[in-house]
Amino acid sequence: MATEDFPDSFADVLAGVQRLIRRRLRAGMTEPRLRGAQVDLLRLVVACPRIRVSAAAKELYLAGNSVSTLVNQLVKAGYLHRETDPEDRRSGLLTATPAAEARLRVWQVRRGALVREQVARLSESDRAALAAAVPALRKLAENLHEEVDGI
Repeated sequence: MATEDFPDSFADVLAGVQRLIRRRLRAGMTEPRLRGAQVDLLRLVVACPRIRVSAAAKELYLAGNSVSTLVNQLVKAGYLHRETDPEDRRSGLLTATPAAEARLRVWQVRRGALVREQVARLSESDRAALAAAVPALRKLAENLHEEVDGI
C-alpha cells in the first residue's frame, strides 16, 4: 500500500470494524436498539454521574440540543434520570438508571467476548501486531481529542 493511501485505508478499516462490532452485537438482542450516540451518552453518564447536560454535550462534541434530544429519548426509555441542578435551576443533572447500567454491562461483556473470539482467530503475528498498535492508537485518539478541544 502506498504511504499516501494509508490514512484513508486506516480510517476506513477502523470505521468498518466499529460498525461490524455494533452490527454483531445488535444481532439477537431482544431490547429495542440503541443508537451509537445514545450508547455514548449512557457510557458517559455511568462514568460521570450527575453530569450536566451541557458538560455531556461538550464531552461528546455534540450540540446541546442534540444531547437534549438524546436525554429525552433515554429518559422515556427508562435509562436516564434527569433532575434540576439545585445550584443552577436552568441546568439538568443526569444519572443512569439501574436498567441502563445493566444493559451497558451486558453490552460490554458481549463486546469483549466477540472481540476476544475474533482476535483469537488471527495468527500469532497478527495478534502481536494489533497489541503493538494499541499505544499508537491511544496516542492518535489523544491527539484527536486535544485538537477538538483546541478548536
